[in-house]
Amino acid sequence: MKKVRVGIVGCGGIANQKHLPSLKANEDLNEVVAFCDIIEERAVKAAAQYGTHDARVYTNYYELVNDPDVDVVHVCTPNVAHCPITVAAFEAGKHVMCEKPMAHCSEDARIMIEAWKKSVKKFTVGYQNRFRDDTQTLHASCAAGELGEVYFAKAHALRRRAVPTWGVFPNKALQGGGPLIDIGTHALDITLWMMDNYEPVSVSGQVFYKLGRQADGPDGNVFGPWDPETFEVEDSAFGMVKMKNGAAIYLESSWALNVLKSMEASTTLCGTKAGAEIHHGGSYPKDELIYNTVEHNQLMEKTISPAGVVDFFEGGASAEGVREQKQWMEAILYDKEPLVKPEQAFVVTQILEGIYQSAETGKEVFF
Repeated sequence: MKKVRVGIVGCGGIANQKHLPSLKANEDLNEVVAFCDIIEERAVKAAAQYGTHDARVYTNYYELVNDPDVDVVHVCTPNVAHCPITVAAFEAGKHVMCEKPMAHCSEDARIMIEAWKKSVKKFTVGYQNRFRDDTQTLHASCAAGELGEVYFAKAHALRRRAVPTWGVFPNKALQGGGPLIDIGTHALDITLWMMDNYEPVSVSGQVFYKLGRQADGPDGNVFGPWDPETFEVEDSAFGMVKMKNGAAIYLESSWALNVLKSMEASTTLCGTKAGAEIHHGGSYPKDELIYNTVEHNQLMEKTISPAGVVDFFEGGASAEGVREQKQWMEAILYDKEPLVKPEQAFVVTQILEGIYQSAETGKEVFF
């Protein structure tokens, strides 16, 4: 069977923690033939561990996206670079998987959408949390109407103190923001996906720069002390989103917040027939899915607790990452639609940007 030939742009943390191990777990469907990084040694190391025997190494992404042996490009770079690399890949006739978020701003995301439509190639964004057991189960419940009309939801992306101390995460110029754009994007994605609602009307937000820049801020951090002098992004952010049909979503995100419970890529849904909550993240060694409803005039809770994944992992192929790559490779091979659609990821970027804009102006932002 023909295999999809993959090129990786950006051989840092997310490539080595998620993309490459998960692609290797699906090596019957793909082979990684090209690697690119501005630090050549990183690309050389990744190629030696995950590439074919004749894998090419580049330091210029233009060369990789124009490599005739590459079918699909995976963009695993800081957020600000997502747009130019994705556009160049589409112009070169490649399929593209871009890491989340789609872009650091809506204008870049819009340019990416336009380039994708012109290319007639496949395009998806790396929201792997849709592929977890708990999210798949809850989505099936929502699709079947078991919760009724979901009119209020909470998207949870709270860490107590788990500021990433590697890569360029605190660099606003390269990332566009902090926890809101980093982990808030996952919580918002799964919440919108559950509701099947991608028509926001307005958003109000508040962003805080309280703990990250304090001299004593690094104490107790899961990943060790961070440097307050280079911490340029928010340490927490919150937003209220109003939807066209009258529904509302409350989004909460933090890397550092004096709160007891840590939840990432989690959601709370309130419907007319029932409610449901997903608990995933630092405070939960196993993922929890809890339904709340009424049976025989009694309030009832139904809990499903499948084997979960530790939120802060050092690498390796997680179940959701493997599933994500399997469906992506099959979408290319068999001309199917990927689960994560670009138009959906674009709405996530719009809302995140709206929260930042609202916090800056002190006003509600309308779409």
